[in-house]
Amino acid sequence: MKKAVYPGSFDPITNGHLDIIQRALKIFDELWVVVLVNPKKSALFTIQERVDMIKHLVKDWQNVHVDSYEGLLVDYLKSKNITTIVRGLRAVTDFQYELEMAMANKQLWDEVETVFLVTDKKYCYLSSSLVKEVAWMGGDVSEWVPPIVIDYMKKKLNR
Repeated sequence: MKKAVYPGSFDPITNGHLDIIQRALKIFDELWVVVLVNPKKSALFTIQERVDMIKHLVKDWQNVHVDSYEGLLVDYLKSKNITTIVRGLRAVTDFQYELEMAMANKQLWDEVETVFLVTDKKYCYLSSSLVKEVAWMGGDVSEWVPPIVIDYMKKKLNR
């Protein structure tokens, strides 16, 4: 059985993230979507809120598991006996960062492989940061995120 982990902060999950999940399921038999704690980022949503949103969105998709983890990704991978990471690439700037992370993970655990999926062109500009910024300023983000995310955002932003 081919298994992989799709890690991210998912703050919030976007339609671009969901596209990567759906496409990864065409390659892997089982996918773990893992919300990671990123100390460099200031989160709008709690870890549990992000996990709850993702679980709601993938509840009808077989072989998708949702989890959270604080620590080194390779330690999580080892604990689940999974050796493949899935990452989405939007632009050259993503590639530089993702290549560095892939090489670091490979250095930390030689068994790990990273598979890059190029983002669909309709999501190539989309990021969670952009969604939060536009929503914060009162803009419409309904084309970028599922309705449940909008509901969560309205509560967080008191709208």
